[in-house]
Amino acid sequence: MLKWLWVTGLVVILDQATKQISDATLVLCEFYPCTSVAVMPMFDFTLMYNRGAAFSFLNDAGGWQRWAFSAIAIIVSGFIFMWIRKLQPSEKWVAIALALILGGALGNVSDRLIFGYVIDFIHWYVEIDGIKHYWPAFNIADSAISIGAVMLIIDMIRGFKNSPAESKSNI
Repeated sequence: MLKWLWVTGLVVILDQATKQISDATLVLCEFYPCTSVAVMPMFDFTLMYNRGAAFSFLNDAGGWQRWAFSAIAIIVSGFIFMWIRKLQPSEKWVAIALALILGGALGNVSDRLIFGYVIDFIHWYVEIDGIKHYWPAFNIADSAISIGAVMLIIDMIRGFKNSPAESKSNI
């Protein structure tokens, strides 16, 4: 099912293009409050550099995490590529989900290897009593990984729902 790798390529291109535009046009947020560009209510563009993992986990760990997270992403990407290669033509949904995840992983690992951090810029928030409560900033690659993961969960649920009762008892 390698024909779905165009989705991976599209994710990487969109991710890298939007990150470069953001990096060139937005002011880096190092301390709150940040200089952001309001896109619409509850949604800003805010440039942040994430040296850690999801939700800036281990962001201030001293630098070793760059190589550890890069190695993990490269190994996982290899497994995902092999998984896509072994899919049957009838497994289009899974192929697209994995292609999205692979594109997101490659987009973020390329940032990490080139810059030492991942560029994040999409910033959602909820305002309650005049106080903005922000979700951690993210990017197109993160979105692709999340969408792909949700698609895999849906596929798994559909598989359990459509399998015979006796096979469920063997799980």
